[in-house]
Amino acid sequence: MTDETSGAPAPHAPAAKGTVAVYRGATLFDGTGAPARGTTSIVIDGPVIRAVGDDAEIAAGLPADALVFDLDGRFVIPGLIDSHQHIATPPDRPVAEAVLRRLVHSGVTAIRDMADDLRQVGDLARAALVGEIPGPDIRYAALMAGPGFFDDPRTHQVSQGETPGAVPWMQAVTKDTDLRIAVALARGTHASAIKVYADLDHETVAAIAEEAHRQGVPVWAHATVFPASPGEVVAAGADSVSHVTLLAFEAADEPLTSYKTKPKVDHERFAAGDDPRIEELFALMKRRGTVLDATAGMWASEALAGEGPEDAERAAANTALAAVLTAQAHRAGVEIATGTDYETDAGDPFPALYDELAFLVERCGMSPAQVLRSATLIGARSAGAEDVMGSVEPGKLANFVVLEDDPLRDIANLRSVTLTVKRGRRFERRDFAPAAPGAARAETPRESGGDEPTAGSASATALAATVQVTPPAPHAAEATHPVEETR
Repeated sequence: MTDETSGAPAPHAPAAKGTVAVYRGATLFDGTGAPARGTTSIVIDGPVIRAVGDDAEIAAGLPADALVFDLDGRFVIPGLIDSHQHIATPPDRPVAEAVLRRLVHSGVTAIRDMADDLRQVGDLARAALVGEIPGPDIRYAALMAGPGFFDDPRTHQVSQGETPGAVPWMQAVTKDTDLRIAVALARGTHASAIKVYADLDHETVAAIAEEAHRQGVPVWAHATVFPASPGEVVAAGADSVSHVTLLAFEAADEPLTSYKTKPKVDHERFAAGDDPRIEELFALMKRRGTVLDATAGMWASEALAGEGPEDAERAAANTALAAVLTAQAHRAGVEIATGTDYETDAGDPFPALYDELAFLVERCGMSPAQVLRSATLIGARSAGAEDVMGSVEPGKLANFVVLEDDPLRDIANLRSVTLTVKRGRRFERRDFAPAAPGAARAETPRESGGDEPTAGSASATALAATVQVTPPAPHAAEATHPVEETR
């Protein structure tokens, strides 16, 4: 190569190795399960944590040129992880960059993108990783589904210029598909996982999981794949399953024929939180270590409120279902990750993840400490990244959040964030300003693959993705599909 230029500027690059900094005087909740402790120092070397310990002991061994930041008792938690985002359905680079910027300034240091147009997501992941743009690390999935799914409008949004179902990031799978090649093509997008979505029977889901795992790729799945049931998806080897309300289909009395023809869900059946078939499912998930990406608070959001009393009734029913099933999963010992699958309006100063964490505390019987563990260590596990993130420990990435107020006392105290450290780079909250109110409109959340049980009809194609918060690009076609009853 003859071009020796350094490329685009990277003002948000990770801290350079050899740059030692110490954050002392912290009250640290490290995410490992240990209780919070005061007078604690965190020593970082470039993008990695070198040591964590008592202030006095750490001070004795610091190099003379170390940068020292006094936290004066402020609270420190590991970087938060949103386990269910969509930042490119349809692709809109300015919107995605705005979402990523708000996330990292709100303490979110990593996200799972659950299938989008990976041509754009891959570049956003690279840009955030090297520091061209401010944002969390992005671990993303390539999607596989049955051929019947690919008339969904979202699949066209994320395959513009190509044929939906025939691109490496979004593949139609049949019994004749050579899964060795299909998984290899997905790996070629630099995807962190295969997402199994819709219209696949349990034998095909199991075959995909077996081949993906043989090639070293995790499997992230919808909790019901239709006709594959939740229990079949878990038994097939999914490493995580998304959308707690989809788990209700484990107890369906009607056949699960296809994604578009979901049977009705009897919400009252689950109201007591003790349905035996669901209890058996949760026991299986616990035995296998399957993580539940609950997206529990999604239906309580303005993004899914709909219009009129019928929509409000549906959202309330799905919210209640999500709360009771998530609480049952928690009591059963299932590991729960904190995904959102929508985003708050661009003018909101904080992301949807904060609302998800509050929902888990207020409606699902989880303590703030348990929810923070879900949003950090379990989030890292769901992303296949527990070895490098999810807790404040030596050898892991220097990803942590500084708060003025104690989140263990009140999860709403996340809003007292003053600083995010991501890969050793400082992101001061005071440097962030949300968009002006009214600058953008929130649309129906769109997932290039998400959705949950229907509460009354085999309803429309929905998605489970990030809310798009700006108008579409000029001349772009707008999706008109309605929101499903449960996603």
